[in-house]
Amino acid sequence: MVTMNPIDLNEVLASFDAAWSPRIVTRVNDYDIRLARFDGEHVWHVHEDTDEFFLVLDGEIEIGVRDPDERVVTLARGQVFVVPKGTFHKPSSKAGASVLLVEPAGTLSVGDEHDEVPDHVDVTTGHLV
Repeated sequence: MVTMNPIDLNEVLASFDAAWSPRIVTRVNDYDIRLARFDGEHVWHVHEDTDEFFLVLDGEIEIGVRDPDERVVTLARGQVFVVPKGTFHKPSSKAGASVLLVEPAGTLSVGDEHDEVPDHVDVTTGHLV
């Protein structure tokens, strides 16, 4: 999985357009480095045992968080945010966005507990590039 060659994130992003269907571009120790397209709303979910790192590469996203009150965090291109483990959250993007995610390998995109998953959401641990 780890390569000794550069990885062009723009090429990876150009290779897919499915929203909520992350691609694993590499691994760092036991963590996946994933690229995802956000479009519309994801589902409320929680990762009980891991934080989730978001870096917006293009566009803008909103992350609803319940910590314990519900609020919305807005991230523009170049901004990062970490959702702490055990925090229910719901990513979304009104106009679409490209996002880099860092999570332990094998982490489901809908976490350990989640709302009902619509058909358009790819419930995955990521697709290898």
